[in-house]
Amino acid sequence: MSNQKKRNFQIEAFKHRVVVDPKYADKTWKVLEHAIREIYNHNASGLSFEELYRNAYNMVLHKYGEKLYSGLVTTMTSHLKEISKSIEAAQGGMFLEEMNKKWTDHNKALQMIRDILMYMDRTYIPSTQKTPVHELGLNLWRDIIIHSSKIQTRLLNTLLELVHRERTGEVINRGLMRNIIKMLMELGPSVYQEDFENPFLEVSAEFYKGESQKFIECCDCGDYLKKAERRLNEELERVTHYLDAKSEGKITNVVEKEMIANHMLRLVHMENSGLVNMLLDDKYEDLGRMYNLFRRVANGLSTIREVMTSHIRETGKQLVTDPERLKDPVEFVQRLLDEKDKYDSIIKLSFNNDKTFQNGLNSSFEYFINLNTRSPEFISLFVDDKLRKGLKGVSEEDVEVILDKVMMLFRYLQEKDVFEKYYKQHLAKRLLSGKTVSDDAERSLIVKLKTECGYQFTSKLEGMFTDMKTSQDTMQGFYASHPELGDGPTLTVQVLTTGSWPTQPSVTCNLPAEMSALCEKFRSFYLGTHTGRRLSWQTNMGTADIKATFGKGQKHELNVSTYQMCVLMLFNNADRLNYKEIEQAIEIPALDLKRCLQSMACVKGKNVLRKEPMSKDICEDDTFFVNDKFTSKLYKVKIGTVVAQKESEPEKQETRQRVEEDRKPQIEAAIVRIMKSRRTLDHNNVISEVTKQLQSRFLANPTEIKKRIESLIEREFLERDSTDRKLYRYLA
Repeated sequence: MSNQKKRNFQIEAFKHRVVVDPKYADKTWKVLEHAIREIYNHNASGLSFEELYRNAYNMVLHKYGEKLYSGLVTTMTSHLKEISKSIEAAQGGMFLEEMNKKWTDHNKALQMIRDILMYMDRTYIPSTQKTPVHELGLNLWRDIIIHSSKIQTRLLNTLLELVHRERTGEVINRGLMRNIIKMLMELGPSVYQEDFENPFLEVSAEFYKGESQKFIECCDCGDYLKKAERRLNEELERVTHYLDAKSEGKITNVVEKEMIANHMLRLVHMENSGLVNMLLDDKYEDLGRMYNLFRRVANGLSTIREVMTSHIRETGKQLVTDPERLKDPVEFVQRLLDEKDKYDSIIKLSFNNDKTFQNGLNSSFEYFINLNTRSPEFISLFVDDKLRKGLKGVSEEDVEVILDKVMMLFRYLQEKDVFEKYYKQHLAKRLLSGKTVSDDAERSLIVKLKTECGYQFTSKLEGMFTDMKTSQDTMQGFYASHPELGDGPTLTVQVLTTGSWPTQPSVTCNLPAEMSALCEKFRSFYLGTHTGRRLSWQTNMGTADIKATFGKGQKHELNVSTYQMCVLMLFNNADRLNYKEIEQAIEIPALDLKRCLQSMACVKGKNVLRKEPMSKDICEDDTFFVNDKFTSKLYKVKIGTVVAQKESEPEKQETRQRVEEDRKPQIEAAIVRIMKSRRTLDHNNVISEVTKQLQSRFLANPTEIKKRIESLIEREFLERDSTDRKLYRYLA
């Protein structure tokens, strides 16, 4: 690479000094000033913009920028003062038209002037920190025209008057309004706010305050909400048509405050049309409107929610404490489900599936369902009714819907273990009598209960199904090993595991001789194949099919209970028997015998026996004989036992007692679990932890927990601290 000599360049000044004509600046400005006036007078077509640009360029270049700028300000100011006079002179509706026209002209002229003075805008103005041409034009328009003493107030009043006329139903020129409002916005946010928005919001507040007062005096709640919604939509529409988008939140706040927030409580509690009436009459549309309007204001939704929950609690309380409604448990539960469906629909269709409303509904149902101590029993009776006959011919999907609804009510129960007790009794009766509509439905409900409460809750219920299946296999084995029994009476035995089934006291019952012999054969067979087991007959839970011949040789097959069979078989050897004779012959409890005789002698259409004297109740001096005149269209006649659907008071007390007894080991187990992990814990914390652990099954009573703690201390599972009596220690 060859070395090259570095050459330095130097820019030198002109050898001859450039001399500018002293009158050059004045002459050039005169040309420019004339051009600006021509532009304002719409005569720009004859101007050479290139020449004008060069003139302005030369003035700035020769340091006459200040003269050019101040000349521009003076020229624009004088022109705008003339415009101001012409706007002031405009009358009535022409006032805004004139202002809009002049504003459009001013903007076009400003565009051309800015193009001519572009060089000054780019060089002179930034270096001297003056206002750019376009902005200068806007500022002068603002100061000379908008803030003119004769225009400012008139402009505001005209705009507010147009808004008022539109609110009262007149049609206004929205395009013109939009142009004027846009002009104020272009002049700067402060101009729009101070010269229009703030007074507009004040006037609007006053307008809606008066209007809301007038509406609330003459409208019902639904109509008032419609008017409020319409006004809100009108204001939103107004913003989209001619106001600044930022005004939307401000004007809607005004409408919300004046029309909703200030009258919230009065609307909700309005007589004959408030929230409670809407709920009672299922006014979904009005409720949805109330929800959408109230959600816009502070505490709006909480106000609706509180009124709704207190109403649900009140009506629910009446429902569960009304003695008339408690007479039919199935109807009682159906009413609860109907109420739940009703409010679920309202929350879904009107309250946008709002979770807080759903939670309020759930807590309300939980509150009033547990006011009635018989709710667990009634829910179980409802399930029993549905699974016996209520679900016949119903599709699988509908069965699932009903079971899900039952589970929903079950979740509200605090005493789930009481429900389990009753459910087990009812399930046992269904399985043993073969009355269940669908095994699939039964198992589906048990799966749901298992999911909800865990394996422990349903293990015994599942054991009941296992026993039923095992019993079928056992009976096949019995008849296979005794082929000679084919011709006589047939026996079907269900062998039930004591722990799985509801415990029944073993009752004496003298079976007919032929049945007694058959039972003994089965006992021998069963104990021969299963070692270490004991059988006790539960005759009170059995049924029988017997063939009967009445007068005139009319034959029927009677489906009866084991007790009824024992009574009827006595009449093979006697024409007439009195109550005492029957009682001595079969030796069953008096209450069961009376029910049994009542169902066969006093129920119309099922009266296979007759009694003397005739009455609806059974007395100890009654005499019974076969009703030879008994007839029925059916060959097979089912004779049910007269039985109370609900438990009687003594039975109820007994069930309650059994439940309390069953709770004791569960409470103790929870205390031991907690103390084992904590080692030491004070009394109050033990109570709260135990309650928390057991709440999925029942609500533990603090007094009972205290008794269980005492019992555990006696048995040396726990001890009290020597210094602090309220502190417990776990003894390993």
